[in-house]
Amino acid sequence: MISPKHVAIIMDGNGRWGLKKKNSRNYGHKQGLKAVEKIITAAIKNNTKYLTLFVFSTENWKRPIKEINYLFYLLSNYIDKKINNLIKKKIKIKIIGNIRQFPSNLKSKIKKVEKLTKFNSKIQINMALNYGSRQELISAINKLKKKSLIINELNINNNLYTKGIPDPEILIRTGNTNRISNFLTWQCIYSEIFFVKKMWPDFNEKDYEMIIKKFKKINRNFGGLND
Repeated sequence: MISPKHVAIIMDGNGRWGLKKKNSRNYGHKQGLKAVEKIITAAIKNNTKYLTLFVFSTENWKRPIKEINYLFYLLSNYIDKKINNLIKKKIKIKIIGNIRQFPSNLKSKIKKVEKLTKFNSKIQINMALNYGSRQELISAINKLKKKSLIINELNINNNLYTKGIPDPEILIRTGNTNRISNFLTWQCIYSEIFFVKKMWPDFNEKDYEMIIKKFKKINRNFGGLND
């Protein structure tokens, strides 16, 4: 079987990992960024064309304000340091979610990196920011109502944040938690789901490649019931 075009990842376990290692959730978030770098490299190596990362969920606003601000700092700093490298490696960045609540300076940086990488084609990294699948569906339906369009599968697809992006063949969740947590619910109805015990900072290229190999051995059946 050919390699999957689209892999989605719930990068869970940063905070718990940080508490175990340095008694700091923020330390875990910082180390989680290093794992992101490794997995982007592994995705390119395995001919993944779309990699969707659950970076900041709509539920993350419930976290302590210091932790939220640190997450914003990490994202801002990452863009500042990596934007030239993203362009050089022909990596396209696309945001899925609603970033209107984000600080204005961060929003400007996000929009800038999207614009500067718009025509890159090596791989597309979809960064799910202030993303929630239920909110995405509500937004899509409201768009259809404003356009006076019929609510059907095609029209909903065309008004999601992921318009034009193929559904993920694989959904990975690290952190030893077996649920999808309001992430790409519409898009993942036929995704092969891999729950991983490792916390996100420990997830590496070999883990990613092992999942790709397992996926290639699956006889995928889209009829609902196995033969």
